[in-house]
Amino acid sequence: MMFLVPTLGVPSELMLQDTLKSALAAFGVLIAALVFFWQQRQRTAPLRWHGLVWLPLALMAYALGSMAWSHTYLAGVEAIRWFILSLLLWLVLNTLTRKNLPTLLWGIHLGAVVASLWVALQFWFDWRFFPQGAMPASSFINRNFFAEYAIAVLPLSVWLLASLRSPRLTMVMTASVAFNVVALMMTGTRSALVTLLVLLPVLAVVLVKYRDILPFWRLALVNRALTAAIFIACVGVMGSIPTQNAQLIKDGSGTTALERSFLRTASMAKRSEYTEGSFSIRSQMWMATARMMLANPLTGVGAGAWEVQIPLYQRTYTVLETDYYAHNEFLQLLSEYGMAVGGLVLAFLLAYLLHSAGTTWRLRGEDLQEAPLRAFTLTSLLALLIVSNAGFPWHLAGCGALLVLALAMLAGSDARLGKRQQFFASCLRWKPTYSRVALIAMATSLGLAAYISRQAAVAEYKIVHAIHLGLFLTQTLPASAPSMADRKSQMLQDVQEGIAINHHYRRLTAVVAEQLAASGDFRNAIKILETVAASRPNVVAIWAGLAINYAQMGQHEKAHLALQQVERLKPDDLETVTLKVTLLTKAGQAIEAAGILNKSFDLGRYDFNLLQTGYAVGLKENNPLLTIRSLELFNTKWPEQGADTYFRLGSIYANPPMQDDAKALAAFKQGYAGVPADQKDNYRYQLPLRFQQQM
Repeated sequence: MMFLVPTLGVPSELMLQDTLKSALAAFGVLIAALVFFWQQRQRTAPLRWHGLVWLPLALMAYALGSMAWSHTYLAGVEAIRWFILSLLLWLVLNTLTRKNLPTLLWGIHLGAVVASLWVALQFWFDWRFFPQGAMPASSFINRNFFAEYAIAVLPLSVWLLASLRSPRLTMVMTASVAFNVVALMMTGTRSALVTLLVLLPVLAVVLVKYRDILPFWRLALVNRALTAAIFIACVGVMGSIPTQNAQLIKDGSGTTALERSFLRTASMAKRSEYTEGSFSIRSQMWMATARMMLANPLTGVGAGAWEVQIPLYQRTYTVLETDYYAHNEFLQLLSEYGMAVGGLVLAFLLAYLLHSAGTTWRLRGEDLQEAPLRAFTLTSLLALLIVSNAGFPWHLAGCGALLVLALAMLAGSDARLGKRQQFFASCLRWKPTYSRVALIAMATSLGLAAYISRQAAVAEYKIVHAIHLGLFLTQTLPASAPSMADRKSQMLQDVQEGIAINHHYRRLTAVVAEQLAASGDFRNAIKILETVAASRPNVVAIWAGLAINYAQMGQHEKAHLALQQVERLKPDDLETVTLKVTLLTKAGQAIEAAGILNKSFDLGRYDFNLLQTGYAVGLKENNPLLTIRSLELFNTKWPEQGADTYFRLGSIYANPPMQDDAKALAAFKQGYAGVPADQKDNYRYQLPLRFQQQM
């Protein structure tokens, strides 16, 4: 499982990458559980238990409970996630030993190597087998997802390297670790690169502290020196090979892995990153999440409900990333699960990790053999905790599995340490009957997993295929292509079948609605947007889209109800004023619309869209005073667009009922002055004949 999850991906956009990876993780855990309980069907001896297992179980129980009062579907998804992770933790606790541990580590490391190979091919040769969002992303769709996984794997790979006794195998392993580091640099993911800078001294301290135990230090001095030289040479050589990826070259963030890692890390010192860049956007999400936490301190908003409730806690000016996570696992956990559950889970987890670090540092005698395992595992968890402050790795299959595997390795070590860690490690009484019941439960769970995975795959295929058809909805294709009517019919059939399976795919179905509205099919756009609004009732853009589409269909009462939802969410926002004016105009209430515009202008409350709306309403309703006022205000705010604005203003003064040739000529001349030299003749020829000779 740990080899397949990072290496496999979907070679098309018709299925989300993490859907496949989540299915692989779920099937891997459930099949392992089935095998385990079959082997234990006659067991009467106790099995291992550990306090850590209670953490995902507590989150699972909360998620199941929040299905009753929060978002049922999203809470159910969270409950399944925590069930799979808690089962994985318990299984590894009861199966992992120091003898079979290397098998698991090789699976993790080799999976990271193959995933890094995909990154290298994408970086060096612009290889496009897997669809890419933010490149290079391996099989993860987003480079941040791969980088977060790779940096968490690194300490475990170093531990495996330090445990080898063969000089030749050590050198090969060193080259593979260096390759993974270079792949990490290729992504330019800043949180992972900063984490790498933190890990390097930590790993050095761990290697030196346990030099009397780790086999690496028993190699000849020349072999150790050669290992270091191979690592430096591999990073230097592979890190200096320039990219052939046109998109990465265009980004201007470096053409080699070394240059890219340096420039991306250095960009964190730029002031613009905190005012305009991704950090400023994420900080807005974090502050909104903090307000959500303060408003729901004990119970939270419900498992998985962050994306549903976050619009209620945004500031008017906030523009969130096009995503559905807080980009901070700790804030999201506290906001969804509250202090009563999420806060206690985090507190226990952090206290346990600190306690484990102290215990590891103090181990002596026979117990010292456990120390390297614990130290490298804690370092892996440290990496995962750091990147969790700027992403959502716990929600992704690879990192989620890696998190509980690391915790399970610590839990297994606690059990082997005996009395020293007896506070956390204990036993679970067992009977053959328990195994038989568990076998039935696992077989049932496998059946459910197969059904859910198939439904998810079909729903995503249908909806994404509809999106692809929608891209060409308004285009004329070659005669050999299906007709417009056939494409439209197939598109509607696909999206309806996808929504029938799962009507909670907000990020996908809303795109189809936009495509239909752009093609003039407002009726079907409304049907889709209504399902999205039912699932995500606090998203302003959905209600605004519904209001416009209702108005286009002449359903003005429904448009007004949708407007009320927009006003509920953003009552003082200028976009709300713009929408209200647009709806009033479409409903034939132009005088009222003009009154709202003039009142907003009087208060000095206007933006680009509101002024453009004022101009359009003035033209449509033959209200030249409103048109002129909108243009004049626009000139004061955006003088760089004066050529076009003054041309429009001059055209109004050049014709009845506001005809005033002196004002028209003055406006045309001001616009003419702002036109580039090579376009002045074209500007002049567009003027009425009586003004052309006066330019």
